[in-house]
Amino acid sequence: MKSLFGSLVYCLFLFVSDVYGTYRLNGFDPQQVTAQSYAQRRNLARPPLRTLDPSATDNSCRSRPLDLVFIIDSSRSVRPGEFEKVKIFLADMVDTLDVGPEATRVAVVNYASTVKIEFLLKAHLNKPNMKQAITRIEPLAAGTMTGLAIKSAMTEAFTEESGARPKSKNIAKVAIIVTDGRPQDQVEEVSAAARGSGIEIYAVGVDRADMTSLRLMASNPLEDHVFYVETYGVIEKLTSKFRETLCGVDPCAMGHDCEHICVSSNASHHCKCRKGYILNLDQKTCTLKQMKVVVVEDPCKCEARLAFQMQTQATLQEITARLADMTGRVEQIENILGPV
Repeated sequence: MKSLFGSLVYCLFLFVSDVYGTYRLNGFDPQQVTAQSYAQRRNLARPPLRTLDPSATDNSCRSRPLDLVFIIDSSRSVRPGEFEKVKIFLADMVDTLDVGPEATRVAVVNYASTVKIEFLLKAHLNKPNMKQAITRIEPLAAGTMTGLAIKSAMTEAFTEESGARPKSKNIAKVAIIVTDGRPQDQVEEVSAAARGSGIEIYAVGVDRADMTSLRLMASNPLEDHVFYVETYGVIEKLTSKFRETLCGVDPCAMGHDCEHICVSSNASHHCKCRKGYILNLDQKTCTLKQMKVVVVEDPCKCEARLAFQMQTQATLQEITARLADMTGRVEQIENILGPV
């Protein structure tokens, strides 16, 4: 009896979940090209480029596989000695990468008035052979058809037939353009198409490079994808910067000001809050989410509860009946014996 009257425990519960969506371009069409071009022009007023810091740190590389294509300007404005510096930069970059069939694959597109695919992604799958192939590259001289070079890279170098991995493998496709002049053809539309097809573009300007063209070619955010060096003599110093970006050095591990969670994204990071919190306008701190709790009394008409109520009611009726019966008997006894 005591257990029947001494226990009554019920719990009502609600859970609220956050849903996050992602957006990614797949393939490209005229609308995507237009959207990409608009995004670039919207950012032209911003200060997007990074000026080389010769004291850049030489961080250890945490390898991630890439399909990487270098697009190098060898027009008449690039002197023979300067072109050799570009080749040294390429060789140094190869040294920093984890090259192999299942790791990073590299191709080189050389351009001036014409375009020459020096070697494809499938051609050299080890560092010695790749660096040897780089030493054999010769300048083409004449004009600067940068747009044509980007188109050739997209349609000839970044294909599965040329050694690029299929989209299902989720291998990043990266192009690094190195130029010191102004393109003699249009770069905006073809660059937008390349970005729309999933190619991430870095633009490196040297000396007299046209900064507006670099910004139209590069991926967003521009501050992470446009670089400038004053001379070819220091271009190889960019190796450390690209090492951080391409090899996957974790920006969050290098320091952040996120209150809860730091999420690395290429060379930058953004903050995220733990479940139940929302990110404040400063994009760093978090506030506890206000949750609306609705209490619904017995929403499911639980059979166990109904059974318990019926059992309790029956027990109470039985006790009441017994008490009435006992009361009646006491009265009978008192009538027989008389008052005590």
